[in-house]
Amino acid sequence: MEFNSRRSNVRTTNGMVATSQPLAAMAGLRILMAGGNAIDAAVATAATLSVVEPQSTSVGGDVFSLIWMNDEKTVRALNASGRSSESASRSELLSRNMSYIPVQSPYAITVPGAVSGWSAVLERYGTMDLSDVLKPAIEYARNGYPVSELISNSWKANAYKLQAFPSGGELLLNGKAPELGQIMRMPELAKTLQIIAEGGMEAFYKGDIAKKIVGYVQERGGWITLEDMANHEANWVEPISTNYRGVTCWQCPPNGQGINVLMALNIAQGFDLQEKGYQTADTYHHLIESMRLSLTDGLWYVTDPAVRQVPISELNSYNYADKQRQLINSDTAMKDVSVGVTNNHSDTVYVSCVDGEGNACSFINSIFSGFGTGLVVPDTGIVLQNRGSSFSLSADHPNVLEPNKRPFHTLIPGMATIDGKLWLSYGVMGGMQQAQGHFQALINMIDFKLSPQEALNAPRFSVRLGEGIALEPFVPEEVVQNLRKKGHHIFVDASNGVFFGGGQIISRDSQTGVLVGGSEPRLDGCAVGW
Repeated sequence: MEFNSRRSNVRTTNGMVATSQPLAAMAGLRILMAGGNAIDAAVATAATLSVVEPQSTSVGGDVFSLIWMNDEKTVRALNASGRSSESASRSELLSRNMSYIPVQSPYAITVPGAVSGWSAVLERYGTMDLSDVLKPAIEYARNGYPVSELISNSWKANAYKLQAFPSGGELLLNGKAPELGQIMRMPELAKTLQIIAEGGMEAFYKGDIAKKIVGYVQERGGWITLEDMANHEANWVEPISTNYRGVTCWQCPPNGQGINVLMALNIAQGFDLQEKGYQTADTYHHLIESMRLSLTDGLWYVTDPAVRQVPISELNSYNYADKQRQLINSDTAMKDVSVGVTNNHSDTVYVSCVDGEGNACSFINSIFSGFGTGLVVPDTGIVLQNRGSSFSLSADHPNVLEPNKRPFHTLIPGMATIDGKLWLSYGVMGGMQQAQGHFQALINMIDFKLSPQEALNAPRFSVRLGEGIALEPFVPEEVVQNLRKKGHHIFVDASNGVFFGGGQIISRDSQTGVLVGGSEPRLDGCAVGW
């Protein structure tokens, strides 16, 4: 790895923020220190990330969140992902001889849900106004900030999307991606954030910003209308969970892929992983096979349950896991499990915040792949997501493109409780790697008793359907060879550590109130507390 930093756990009692960029982490911590709670801090952090890590998130993206209020002792789930337009037309795309929705096309744009998510969590559980928590983001957009290492690299890799249209220049520096350490200012985005700070959801979904978004999308040939924007709403939904070795592991329900985590845990529960050993080929094999089965099911079944039925209870049952486990041979890899090639590499930001009262917010905000569609709404600095590219154009697929429908989502915030008390607020961003990252982090902490930072430092595998199994370069060679002997198509991916996900974990000791935080060593960020 280019950045082989030694990181130890961060410990405190007053409050903690963990995310992928230090300035954003400090923005959240500033809110906590000013008297805000975990929910206030999470929104401040996410909004700041839209400025300092703009290839990963934007006002034009989506939000999912899990919230724990310590006085309620209950996990709450928010789905603030956007829907397709009421005018979305599969037949139109088929008539253009399309077999899939291109990631840089206007057809991949769904209604941006981020602002509704920010507003919903603050309205229900926050203590500050949107105008307060957006201040750090507005300051950085207006006054500028020096671009950090890995974000600079990602900006360069995806700059071609922004360079395709003049308005993309609002997120470039003299027509190019900013170099490491260069000061980046985004006056158009600062103005947009200020309008949202003053006018809230109404200003975004029904005001001039909405008109600009709709005008630009339709100019490019897309479907989003003013009615689509005005009709959007975030929804509080029932979280889903499973009990894994005494730990209740929580996820948002579909249209997100959180159920993939629960299915994999249910299958793995039947194996004695401690006996198989930490970071051994035998453990890798059983975890990989559990994940392959879960991803295959998820890629078929996960869609918008308001439009198509999703058999959540059946998929998340121990009985189903028992059947799936029978497909796993201890000595030989399964054949022909995958259902197709997926987008494994996406850009997303994840935020974990826990305050001194024990309230927690697990918060994920994304535009899907790097700079989303690459389409920037002129005079706003808003990058529009390409989440609609996840829709299928096959009529028999549950996730087929239909009007007013949420697509399959990779976004998943995570939480874990023990005996009805908060233990973990965590997440791992990174496309289809998210469920795999959640799964491996939980296994590391529950089965092998690792601390948050140790769990994130550990080598990971990545099931890449249609490609094989990617392993990080620091997985022992003996493990690599033994997995190949079992029939796995293994390749060592030394290209970029972030393709194995970017995690943030905060644990809380319910007796002492001590918070322990770890942050992804493969990213620029950190865990900070006071």
